[in-house]
Amino acid sequence: MIRRSTLLKCTVALAAVAAMASAHADLFDDIKAAKKIRIAIDLGVPPYGMTDGQMNPTGSDVETARLLAKDLGVELEIVQTTGANRIPFLQTGKADIVVSSLSVTPEREKVIDFSVPYAQILSVIAGPKNVPIKGFEDLAGKRVATTRGTTNDKLATEGAKGAQIVRFDDDATLITAVASGQVEVVATSPALVKTIRDSAPQRDIEVKFVMKGFPLGIGMRKGEAKLQGWINEWIQTNTTNGLLAAIHKKFHG
Repeated sequence: MIRRSTLLKCTVALAAVAAMASAHADLFDDIKAAKKIRIAIDLGVPPYGMTDGQMNPTGSDVETARLLAKDLGVELEIVQTTGANRIPFLQTGKADIVVSSLSVTPEREKVIDFSVPYAQILSVIAGPKNVPIKGFEDLAGKRVATTRGTTNDKLATEGAKGAQIVRFDDDATLITAVASGQVEVVATSPALVKTIRDSAPQRDIEVKFVMKGFPLGIGMRKGEAKLQGWINEWIQTNTTNGLLAAIHKKFHG
């Protein structure tokens, strides 16, 4: 009797667990049910994310997010973030996915999942044209600006051992610091180098060398296979039909 009672309790417990699992919809189903997707985007990283003259969100990542939400048939809610907060916003449930110049790296793949690449990004060192810089060794003794918590930060810290790394909390502050001459050398992306040149042509900033190239992926929490599968198929479709390339060309030239 004791054995039968124990088996019965185990069976009931397993049935309860199975019922709870089946009752819990995955994130893809939750998004469809809510008719809204929350996408984290850093609006301080032109031309990926920024605001226009009317303070409306725009940029290549913003238009990518809008296209994704439209094709998914749901409303888009932009969750403003910074480079350092992109992954924490996913982990704490503040955002469903991240579309924010998020490069795919082995370290990030340990804590979140990525889609197939939807674009590419380079990490570069830039500085005034008259300052000779050809590699990391030429950065010894120099102050190098970067955005905290980004891939650029990691690469510059690892490569420029003799440099002083000056970290800023977001790209907008970084751009202001370099454009105003607070820091001459910067570890960033070519898109931000162009923004700095446009805002402060007198600084004559140019790309000195490429630290590394990375594919950009859409980030999501681990274990959301249904959502990941839909996004991967969506990227492949919009790569084939040219819509993602058209967005990139519009903002990056």
